[in-house]
Amino acid sequence: MTIPTGPGAAHSDNPLGYNLLGPQPTYLPESPEPASRLAAGEDPAAVVADHPTYSAGWAALAERAEAAGEPVTAYAFARTGYHRGLDQLRRNGWKGFGPVPWDHEPNQGFLRAVAALARAAKAIGEIDEVERCVQLVADCDPSAVELLGLAD
Repeated sequence: MTIPTGPGAAHSDNPLGYNLLGPQPTYLPESPEPASRLAAGEDPAAVVADHPTYSAGWAALAERAEAAGEPVTAYAFARTGYHRGLDQLRRNGWKGFGPVPWDHEPNQGFLRAVAALARAAKAIGEIDEVERCVQLVADCDPSAVELLGLAD
């Protein structure tokens, strides 16, 4: 039997491959009410009006603005979702670094907001911001970079 070694190596006691000596993954709590409203197709503006800390709502607004060709509006919505997500992550033990797994659905709103911020920053020419956002997503969950369309 070969046991994987090196940073992030998965084994039976660590199936996701996270560094057991580093920070543990952060898993945001479920938000069933706003999540179900978005899933039902409700306008994200109405959802964030009722749930202003819900990053997935801000991410949805940013993605809609991006699709409409409104990069400045997308940037503003994405930045709000990013900051709301940082607040939630910190309240749940995140120290500004460490895994924030994409496969945990409540984490996806934050990661989508960061990705939307990267795309909007690129559209308005803020390249340093693009690089910081892509690096943040990669630091949180390397698989999310490709899933969110941020891989070059």
